[in-house]
Amino acid sequence: MSQAPLAPSDAEARIAVLEASLARANAALAARDLLIETLRGQIARMRRMQFGASSEKLTREIAQLELALEELETESAVPEIGAALPDTPGRLAPVRALPDHLPREEVVHEPASGACTCPDCGGALRRLGQDAHEMLDVLPVHWRVVRNVRPKYSCRTCEKIVQAPAPVKAVARGKATFATLAHVVVSKFDHHLPLYRQSEMMAAQGLDIDRSTLAGWVGQAAALLDPIVSRIRDEVLKGDKIHADDTPVPVLDPGRGRTATGRLWVYAVDDRASGKTTPPATWYRFTTDRTGAHPQTHLAGFRGFLQADAYAGYDGLYRNGATEVACWAHFRRKVFDLHERVATPLTTDILERIGTLYGIEAEVRGRPPDVRLAARQNRTRPLVDALREILDAALRRLSPKSDMAKAIAYGTKRWLALCRFLDDGRLEIDNNIAERALRGVAVGRRNWLFAGSKTGGERAAAIYTVIQTCKANGVDPQAYIADVTGKIAADWPAARWDELMPWNWAQQPEKSVAQAA
Repeated sequence: MSQAPLAPSDAEARIAVLEASLARANAALAARDLLIETLRGQIARMRRMQFGASSEKLTREIAQLELALEELETESAVPEIGAALPDTPGRLAPVRALPDHLPREEVVHEPASGACTCPDCGGALRRLGQDAHEMLDVLPVHWRVVRNVRPKYSCRTCEKIVQAPAPVKAVARGKATFATLAHVVVSKFDHHLPLYRQSEMMAAQGLDIDRSTLAGWVGQAAALLDPIVSRIRDEVLKGDKIHADDTPVPVLDPGRGRTATGRLWVYAVDDRASGKTTPPATWYRFTTDRTGAHPQTHLAGFRGFLQADAYAGYDGLYRNGATEVACWAHFRRKVFDLHERVATPLTTDILERIGTLYGIEAEVRGRPPDVRLAARQNRTRPLVDALREILDAALRRLSPKSDMAKAIAYGTKRWLALCRFLDDGRLEIDNNIAERALRGVAVGRRNWLFAGSKTGGERAAAIYTVIQTCKANGVDPQAYIADVTGKIAADWPAARWDELMPWNWAQQPEKSVAQAA
């Protein structure tokens, strides 16, 4: 049945709505372009000032503006994408052999007098053997040009033209291979090199690649990796135990002339410490604030164990079926901060007792859950019960307003959640799995300083998801991204997505050759 035509008033209303939306979009683009030009002018002016009077503060301000411009250029280059134990050695042993997979170049050092005649008596020399010593050498990044040639052939009988199809490109109308995209992305998010610094390094090798071009490459790589990020998210949410944490990420707020504070959340599953062989996965999400609605939305429907800090935003998840598992590392840190300021017999005793708990955990790390459970029930629980008596006795004699009483109360208020690992060998004593997943972000944040926008933060979260999941599975992120983005761009069949996941890809002996752009 054909649809009835719209009344003139309805059609005019829809046209008006579309025109208003288009006007808002054009205004946003114009504002962003104006900001880019303004930042470029500020950077140029400050560089001129820098030559007149050197200033460390001025240098840092220039670096901040460079990073702001980098994020904005990424936004303008790519349209917004929807969010989707051994004994401790006393001294390190020296390296006795360099890895066999490294290429070797042999340099033979003959005697100054030659290999034929003795320098003392003039007699003939015969070879007895040789001494060899290997040293690790480094070469600069080796750039090359891949020239794709497609010969044309014509049939002598029917004049049909035969030619191979053009290889898929990493960037439309661009000149980067998938390997180049991977190099730029990993250098920024794993090696903490902002794009303007990468551009400077390339220029030093005679390669003039503008930062805005690199920004477009980063956006394209993130768009290609989106299906992988979605699959990693699904794997994390299927887990029965999730480690969660968050860290602040400054976000550029041009309207107010300063940065706002966003958050990068991490949700990790990793059961290797309890002897399981299920692959670890790490999923990141970016938000513009730290309200509790975000983790409750990210983990909606989750009913397993959630190990996290004492942030009240997780309480909604606990009320809806998730089971809280507290972190002994957070409790220990509260006491350690006071101990480092002023050591007392009480702080020393508490830290030593918690250290004993960790010693038992180190002994059973990697063992099956039943072995871990038996050790915790027989050895750890009596120590935990004794520690609770020490804490209660301290609280009775300390002023409730003292820092020490507050540190102890942090633990006693969460005692049930802190002790939950004693009754389940699958659980961990702390939340270090999630904290380690954010360590690289904290290092990189000192270099790239802030995200350029909400979309830029989401892009960073997506790329961190892929890189950290690769590293957790022992996969080289750069080789993985180069190979997988090429396959995705070449219309990899959806029925075979599992073959591209980091935990499966690591088992593939062959790696595809990066396509040239």
